[in-house]
Amino acid sequence: MTQRVALTLAAPLLAIVLALSVSSAVLRATGHSPVDVLALLADQLTQVGELVKTANRAGPYYISGVAVAVGFKMNLFNIGVEGQYRLAGVTAAAAGAALPLPGPLRLLAVVAVAMAVGGAWAGIAGVLRAHRGVSEVISTIMLNAIALGITPFVLTRWFREEEVEGAVDFGIRTREIPSGHLPDLDALVPGALPGGVHLNAFVVIAALVGVGYWVLVWHSRFGFDLRASGSNPHAARASGVDARRMTVVAMAISGAIAGLVGLSSIIGAAPHRYTDESFLAGLGFTGIAIALLGRNHPVGIALGALLWAFMDVARTPMSRADLPREITTIMQGIIVLSVVVAYSVVVRVARRRDTAALARQVDPAGATA
Repeated sequence: MTQRVALTLAAPLLAIVLALSVSSAVLRATGHSPVDVLALLADQLTQVGELVKTANRAGPYYISGVAVAVGFKMNLFNIGVEGQYRLAGVTAAAAGAALPLPGPLRLLAVVAVAMAVGGAWAGIAGVLRAHRGVSEVISTIMLNAIALGITPFVLTRWFREEEVEGAVDFGIRTREIPSGHLPDLDALVPGALPGGVHLNAFVVIAALVGVGYWVLVWHSRFGFDLRASGSNPHAARASGVDARRMTVVAMAISGAIAGLVGLSSIIGAAPHRYTDESFLAGLGFTGIAIALLGRNHPVGIALGALLWAFMDVARTPMSRADLPREITTIMQGIIVLSVVVAYSVVVRVARRRDTAALARQVDPAGATA
């Protein structure tokens, strides 16, 4: 038991040491002091405004990581989160502006539309994998390309806000959602916040997604079948699990969660509409890295999302301090690579120890010879 706990702790410690060593070497090679960068990052941890920005940014990252992790639990690689949340975002924003509903119902409708669109789009890849044997990696990449083409098409032709006659406006966006916005949670923050910084309630939605993921995967029959299908599909099939159905449902759930990723700028902070400028791109691909960082566990993904967001927020203070802001991107990549390498090393060590222990039980004389 003690050895297993030691091996579990060894992986993140090894990853941290490896990431710090390589990052320090990169900084020294570019003529900068690693101590200055670490001091700036440590100072950022003491500033309430920077921590609130980190929490706001971590919300979409966390949901994206959970969406990817659902697929990972069944050995499915959903690369299509990027296309799923962008298509869901523009559709949900248009529906939210058009539906004649009071505030709370409008909010629920936006969430439901986003999840339905994301789930349906990802479900296509699930059906192709289950019934035609098409790799979900290939199909989600292609669906990404299609979704990134459909999104501006429907935005410019059907969902675009009508132009005011005589006004000069080159912006392309949906109409503003009039009600059903998430409130700010500034009252929960100890101390005064800088001007323009607010704690958005979207972090609550992210937390609820994490709780739902934990209950679904670790405390339900569906989750048991999902994990069994991912770890040993032949044994799961022999015990009566419908592998095709599980594939389609798992991809649809992953896509439904992905549909929520971009809602922070639609129902959370302004502008409460879809615009190409305000809708963040790249969150789907970042979710893959965060799911790897968190080892597909809800707590691990949360820590990975916070770390990733913290490094993002640190770019501005680094620029002000005349330090290379690009080092945060390099460090993010090094951290992910370090985690993958460290866990691979620890898993190999654990397997060798288990094999040696089994050999000693079967043949004590041979094991000691």
